Amino acid sequence: MRMAANDDAADIQAIADRGFSSLAGACYLLLRIQNPALAKPWLRSFDIASLAQARTQRLPQVCQIAFTAAGLRALGTEVTPGAGFDPQFIDGIAGDERRSHQLGDEGANAPAHWHWGVGEQEPHILLVLLAANTAINSLAKDTCSAAVAAGCAVISANTPTTTTTPLGREPFGFADGVSQPDYDWGGTLTPGGARDRDYRNLLAMGELLLGYPNEYGFIGDYPTADELGRNGSYLVYRQLAQDVAGFWQWLARQAGDGAIALAERMVGRELDGAPLPGLQSATITGTNDPRNAFLFADDADGLVCPIGAHIRRVNPRSVDDPHGRHGFLRNLISALGFSGTAMHDAVASARFHRLSRRGRPYGPVIVPQAAMQGTGAGQETGLHFLCLNTNIARQFEFVQGAWVASAKFAGLAAEQDPLLGNRLPLAGAQPTDAFSYTDSGACPRTISGLPQFVTVRGGAYFFMPGLRGLAQLLADG
Repeated sequence: MRMAANDDAADIQAIADRGFSSLAGACYLLLRIQNPALAKPWLRSFDIASLAQARTQRLPQVCQIAFTAAGLRALGTEVTPGAGFDPQFIDGIAGDERRSHQLGDEGANAPAHWHWGVGEQEPHILLVLLAANTAINSLAKDTCSAAVAAGCAVISANTPTTTTTPLGREPFGFADGVSQPDYDWGGTLTPGGARDRDYRNLLAMGELLLGYPNEYGFIGDYPTADELGRNGSYLVYRQLAQDVAGFWQWLARQAGDGAIALAERMVGRELDGAPLPGLQSATITGTNDPRNAFLFADDADGLVCPIGAHIRRVNPRSVDDPHGRHGFLRNLISALGFSGTAMHDAVASARFHRLSRRGRPYGPVIVPQAAMQGTGAGQETGLHFLCLNTNIARQFEFVQGAWVASAKFAGLAAEQDPLLGNRLPLAGAQPTDAFSYTDSGACPRTISGLPQFVTVRGGAYFFMPGLRGLAQLLADG
């Protein structure tokens, strides 16, 4: 199904297509509706057309709007699986202890410790405000004042305007967002078949926007009443505090002058985003960035990029057949399970679990060398992590639970994500604080006792409607 050039393209909130790197200032304004009769007309007063125009025009400021399930209910919308809404969205990110366990939201990450997202601090509305650094504070202040006058309480105004971290860098100092997926806006991609034995960075539109065929080749459930959900998406927002000084000081104690090299193995990239030397380069459909044009096919045992490295967990570049495309007979043998090993078939095909990320860092820049000397200790630095997907369980929760938080990813044992893991032991006191890799001398090594470097400060699941859907949600009656 192709995206109609006029009707559908003009119906999409622009953040689905762009990261707005030219607008360095950002505020993530979290509101709770106290008077729907006032809130609805105020939200309608936003320039709805500009929510989509920012896809094709350079605007001085941008606002994008999304709602939690509680927020939709406050506006009078039925939010049930029968109405087509995602069950995980309905439950909420902190609505179930089993979900919290799966996502690693336990211990210091538990929702009971969050700054926002639970109980009276659960937001109803997310306004993503983007502008120049010199303009974002006044935009945020004016919008907060208008929100209060419109019957909304301000839960949090998460404004990373004190940061000098350039966009495209995360607080630990690494290039970020290098492997963002591309999407088949023209509707030419037909998932399935032999070519899905090759890794591609181009995905079906149904992985990003509701109402389109996904990587399974069908249109998933979405709110269809008056096309409420079409051209919408589910937005996951997590505020992640990063202990930059603790991260680099620990690395310095472990590796001395080799601290940066060890950090690069934990991340799986060099600081500037380049793949680790020795990884196989490749021509990949959907990317022209040489930093993203590589595979793990010739590094199945993780001798170059460790199996448990961060980038290998969040995007293992796995395909439908781990042995690739190699002719009809060998394809058949592989499909029947008569070749390869269980270890090399331990990770699901990545094309069903990709995310489009739209987050921003916050807090002061602390370069690695200064952080090793203790600069920044005690200062709040982190990432406003936002991602878009159409199936929260299959995309965000799978990546976070089965790949990032899991201590048994790809057949490993006792290892969570070296950056994001909570380090809590499994049942039977089995540890999760190890990291195994091969050093520059080709010697296998395992480090144990990794501290927790990232702590969740808040989170929520939002529905970001298309513009027709937004008008329907905000209509009177």
